[in-house]
Amino acid sequence: MDYGHPLRFGVLLTPGEHVGAKALEDLVDLAELSEELGYDLVTFSGGPAQADPWTLASWAAGRTSRVRLLAAPARDGNPAVVARAAASLDLLAAGRVDLALAPAHTPDADAVGEAIDVIRGIWSASERSPLYVEGKHHRVAGADRGPAPSRTVPLWIDGADPALLRLTGRQADGWAAPLALGAPPAHPGGHAEDGTAAGPAPDGSVPDGVWFGELVAAQRVIDAAAAEAGRDPREIRRLARIAGRFTADRGGFLTGPPEKWVADLLPLVLDAGFATFVLAAGDPETVRRFAAEVAPVLRTAVDRERRARGVAESAPARSAFVRSKRREDIDYDAVPASLAATAVEPGDAAYARVRSTYLRGGSPGLVLRPGTPAEVGDAIRFARTQPVKLSIRSAGHGISGRSTNNGGIVIDVSRLNAIEVLDKETRRVRIEPGARWSDVAAALAPHGWALSSGDYGGVGVGGLATAGGIGWLVREHGLTIDHLRAVEMVLADGSQVRADEQENPELFWGVRGAGANFGIVTSFEFEVDEVGDVGFAQFVLDATDTAGFLERWGAAMEAAPRDVTSAVILGRPRPGRPLIAQMMAVVDSDDADTIVSRLQPLAATAPLLDYSIQVLPYAAVMHVPPGTHDAQGEPVTRAALADHLTPELSAAAARLVRSGLTYFFHIRSVGGAASDVAPDATAYAGRSANFQLVAFGLSRRDLDPAWDALLPHFSGQYINFETDRRPERVHEAYPGDTLRRLRALKRRYDPAKVFRDNFAVDPAEEDVTPGAAAG
Repeated sequence: MDYGHPLRFGVLLTPGEHVGAKALEDLVDLAELSEELGYDLVTFSGGPAQADPWTLASWAAGRTSRVRLLAAPARDGNPAVVARAAASLDLLAAGRVDLALAPAHTPDADAVGEAIDVIRGIWSASERSPLYVEGKHHRVAGADRGPAPSRTVPLWIDGADPALLRLTGRQADGWAAPLALGAPPAHPGGHAEDGTAAGPAPDGSVPDGVWFGELVAAQRVIDAAAAEAGRDPREIRRLARIAGRFTADRGGFLTGPPEKWVADLLPLVLDAGFATFVLAAGDPETVRRFAAEVAPVLRTAVDRERRARGVAESAPARSAFVRSKRREDIDYDAVPASLAATAVEPGDAAYARVRSTYLRGGSPGLVLRPGTPAEVGDAIRFARTQPVKLSIRSAGHGISGRSTNNGGIVIDVSRLNAIEVLDKETRRVRIEPGARWSDVAAALAPHGWALSSGDYGGVGVGGLATAGGIGWLVREHGLTIDHLRAVEMVLADGSQVRADEQENPELFWGVRGAGANFGIVTSFEFEVDEVGDVGFAQFVLDATDTAGFLERWGAAMEAAPRDVTSAVILGRPRPGRPLIAQMMAVVDSDDADTIVSRLQPLAATAPLLDYSIQVLPYAAVMHVPPGTHDAQGEPVTRAALADHLTPELSAAAARLVRSGLTYFFHIRSVGGAASDVAPDATAYAGRSANFQLVAFGLSRRDLDPAWDALLPHFSGQYINFETDRRPERVHEAYPGDTLRRLRALKRRYDPAKVFRDNFAVDPAEEDVTPGAAAG
């Protein structure tokens, strides 16, 4: 039997009888050497001195970066504790942990099976309900789930008892044959290579050994149990621990020159189903020789024999547990091979980290995570064949962007996150869509550069840089898209194109403001600005005179020099207390007198209750530590652009805030350099606006009518903050000739409307009168 699994090689490291710091350090040094030599995994045993394998694996995780770690917890450990420890180690090791389970004393498969239920239950952080397990050996009464590992950690069962083998077939991801194979694995006829009957190793020892025929029989028990449970036996990896000696003369099993080792191991792959071999070796020379002289030759021999036998190499199939969570409308088996290893399904432990976004809860049926433009093309070509919703995500912060869904497909480009300086003289940089603006600011800071890019560093580049980009430097340096010089993108048919002012110029025009309509940008080329330290101020103001405050602040901003940009946030009024406004401002200067002079008119717009002013690097203003989004529910927002905060608009906004229908009312200043660009130069058409407004509410039914009453005061729409799906919003964002040009582009690049979930332009839609609210 040969399951076609790719060969993997590992090293088993065991301390001797006398364990001290030096001996344990030597083991971890061997783990590092194993990684350098190209081994796939490292595992530890306690040895005669009963050193703790888990501690050794944890220490090795911090000293290595690529090799996988097969960690073995204490045999009588609490499975909930084991689950959290394994998840934590996997997160710290960037997804490199496998977990091996064995019975505590006697082979009790029931106890191990219950432990698996507990471990997987703890890892199922996407299930928001507490975990309950009522078992004979393990009970969990309402435990919190999580943390989830970075991806589904494979569970191996270590043991040869028939009950454990059947459990492996039903529930596990792999079987670790519990021996350092000391007996020659005879060919299927029961004889060793020299024709003699299979017997013990030359030293007479076969610790807990099973012979070749027993190995094959064990595999058949696993396969039968898997089939009975509705599993494909290829889901289960098979691992053999091996030990031997390199000698000039041929001796017993794995005793002799490297070619003898290859001849001995080949039947274990082709006839006994093993594809992972873990070498028990305590000396660097054996580890080196095996890596250089056995592993590559065995790979070649296996490839040759598999081709002759017609056995196709393939990774283990998805587990039955993962398959049980699949959605009916997605053809998971058709996912391209280039995407299969990084795709996340609802049954995967990593699903909890990718299902939702910053403000929107979701439960997609499949999250594809391409890492190259070619893989983005594969993802689009696959997604367009599936009868489900398609969402695109960079960092998952977008309020309006539909970067998650329920039951559909998400193409998550967060793995495309490189930041590269192309030309220092022209300040030309290349940034991929999955990078966050916090990371961009940090990367540009050493050069004394910055790029106006929103006001929160956790936002992803892709969504903001195709919609506009209103940030802390907007009045002096313009929108983010105003610094865009070229894009590389994947279109709706999966093809790759470049667009700039000379090549595909009309597409380049459309990308700057409506890019989500035409494809997925896989890299942006920007010309950035020279920006040093800036003044960053936070004010707390008494906004009891709400309308007057907004009108005064608006006038102060329009009169302010361009090197200052500010924003105001108003919360819900509280009985008996003044209405509080928070104002934040950035002054593009490190001179204290300049900063204070710019801020004084803003601070004078309402009674000042508290304030803070700092001089910081722009990267510090944008800094946001990485985190995982886990929102629930659906945000309710309305957004707009306004040329001025007129007395009428200020009064109407004050009434909305006082009504309590919005709990978070935010106004950003725009204008300045953003208004220097002609309205038809990009698909972003709101060039006359000095302000961008957004209101968050609890109810679409309540917020929409109140906001619709303000429509006559607005001049346009900025799609990144709007969640209302009525078609009028598209007309507000893209008025007149802008919309007609976008429709022509849509007909050319996406006539089938593959990208239709995020303020999509309908190529066949007739012009309608904008501004009318639907019932």
